[in-house]
Amino acid sequence: MLRHSFRSLSVRNFRYFTIGQVLSVTCSWMMFIAQDWLVLSMSGDSAQTLGLVTALQFAPILLLTLYAGRLADRYDKRHLLVLANIAAGVLALLLGLLLFSGAERLWHIYVFAFALGTVNAVEIPTRMSFVSEMVGAELLPNASAMSAAYFNVARIIGPAIAGVAIGRFGVVAVVLLNAVSYLATVTSLLLMRPDELQRSEARPRGAKVADGLRYLLRRPDLVLALTLVASIGMLGFNFQLVLPLLAKTVFHTGSASFGMLTTALAAGSLAAAFATTSRSGRPSQRLLLGSAIGFAVVETMAGLASSYVVALALLAGTGFGSIYFAQAANHRIQLGTDPQYRGRVMALYSLIFQGSTPIGALLSGWMAERWGVRVVLWGGGLASLAVTLVLILVSTRRRPSADPRPEPNQEDRPTRLRSR
Repeated sequence: MLRHSFRSLSVRNFRYFTIGQVLSVTCSWMMFIAQDWLVLSMSGDSAQTLGLVTALQFAPILLLTLYAGRLADRYDKRHLLVLANIAAGVLALLLGLLLFSGAERLWHIYVFAFALGTVNAVEIPTRMSFVSEMVGAELLPNASAMSAAYFNVARIIGPAIAGVAIGRFGVVAVVLLNAVSYLATVTSLLLMRPDELQRSEARPRGAKVADGLRYLLRRPDLVLALTLVASIGMLGFNFQLVLPLLAKTVFHTGSASFGMLTTALAAGSLAAAFATTSRSGRPSQRLLLGSAIGFAVVETMAGLASSYVVALALLAGTGFGSIYFAQAANHRIQLGTDPQYRGRVMALYSLIFQGSTPIGALLSGWMAERWGVRVVLWGGGLASLAVTLVLILVSTRRRPSADPRPEPNQEDRPTRLRSR
């Protein structure tokens, strides 16, 4: 069973990729914690200011991700990832030097957040679609689950270290460490063997965004999954804004306790990631909708937590529900998409999932200023539940079968994976 859970790591290129990602993503989470703490310190604990920074960090995904998906389908994904990680490292270095000089202002943080978001708009869909090139369709569910696992390992370790490091060494040291960490990802990409990548024989040189959208509109199963991702991404996935506000304004704790809240969320997320490593095929629509309901219920409970300890436990449950749902959506979309459109479809997935964050962050910041951060948490859970129930009613009326099949000429073969 253990070998089965980690079987995608037997692929050399993916193993190198995972090692580089663990190191880099851990330091990135440390920097996010430092950035949020810095913004709250500079703004007098302003929820709206933190919401604005979060919105700026994700806004480029709304503007550029579809074009980035076209780039991912048209050009070498490994080369694109090398360039994106170098750019992110340079940005982190510039921010660290600015903070070291002591001349930082809030608008500097705004500019950095937007610039990093621009890089991420290219990196995210490219990285997501690159996983299938490293491991192939048969190992894709396991590799995707392993990617979620290392991401959440980093989200556990990073904030826990950051909470202590900020108090002991300051924000500057954390930011500069993150700048250096991008070398790990770049090195892992350069050490790969290109001839072992499982690339499509015909890379569409004239790949157009419109073609990807037309393909998607012919797939009601993918449209429903993306609609659910858009709704829950905007209404329920605002943890980057909610957690520091919970720590500072509800439980009145310091940076270390803030890091523990993030760690609790990540611990649940990690458990969900490992729970999905055994998946060997495309998830059903019923599983997708059920996981959305489960996430919505536990997030609502977390918003009503009576104490810090209870909040830690319920945030762990929220983390489990969020990643289990996200993985179900990711696998259902990736394994149901033709390889020649995968970059553009996953770009739309990234656009919807993370591009909805600026809207959700601004709305959440406005709500938190007026009614408190608890309302943002339990309100997001109830709203996510309502949207899921509506989609269940719509899909039931539209089609009796819960799992519509792809068109015959589209990629169905890769979804029929070898059983355990």
